[in-house]
Amino acid sequence: MTTTANRFAVGTFAPRPRPASLPAILTAQSKMELTLLLRNGEQLLLTMFIPLTLLIGLCLLPVDTGLGSTPAERAATFVPAIMTVAVMSTAFTGQAIALGFDRRYGALKRLGATPIPRWGIIAGKSIAVVIVVALQALIIGAIGLAFGWRPSLVGLALGVVVIGFGTVTFSALGLLLGGTLKAEVVLALANLLWFALVGVGSLVVMGDRVPAAAHWIARCVPSGALTEALDQATHGSVDFFGIGVLLAWAVGAAVLAVRWFRFQ
Repeated sequence: MTTTANRFAVGTFAPRPRPASLPAILTAQSKMELTLLLRNGEQLLLTMFIPLTLLIGLCLLPVDTGLGSTPAERAATFVPAIMTVAVMSTAFTGQAIALGFDRRYGALKRLGATPIPRWGIIAGKSIAVVIVVALQALIIGAIGLAFGWRPSLVGLALGVVVIGFGTVTFSALGLLLGGTLKAEVVLALANLLWFALVGVGSLVVMGDRVPAAAHWIARCVPSGALTEALDQATHGSVDFFGIGVLLAWAVGAAVLAVRWFRFQ
């Protein structure tokens, strides 16, 4: 009888049934959420194609908007507004719809049977949203620079901070909407609110061309607050009122989401 020597160290194939570390779980969850988001054609249409088309069209089409006669002047006006549209599309509408259908199909319920904690599921979705918003900011900023937009370094740094506040606010609103209502209702309501928020935000862009009361009401709505805060940030100043409005909406939405959020 021939005896075969053991070529592997003792314990190499011993089972080690234990969960992965928390950073590894969060990394895997975030990567999965980001992949699902980027592979969804409808999501890309909402988060990338529409904002970029709006920016290019508003800067190049020979339409007298009264907000600049050259592409550079128009880019300086419309880049903050289009960035607001992009943040809304990703953090609010896209996330709310995806979350609503994840609940409908039982995806969140099944994830609940894995070692990942509930807050880890939400954190993974939020990290994916932050990565997509960062990509949007880079692409929109690059297009603005190509049209002649020239913000200062201080303005860009302030803009990044304001985009962070806006992302948190709209993400909290998206979690509240997608985590509490039925998927069909979320689909209709999220798209309807997207159009409404874009319309309200445009009132801030029009400035003194709209009544002062309407302008201030628009500034108290998240889209208007983010648009004005971003516009002032790119000019090197801080809009404390707009940031305060965003924080108030974020805290209110987060409290309600924690109270009413359902995984199924």
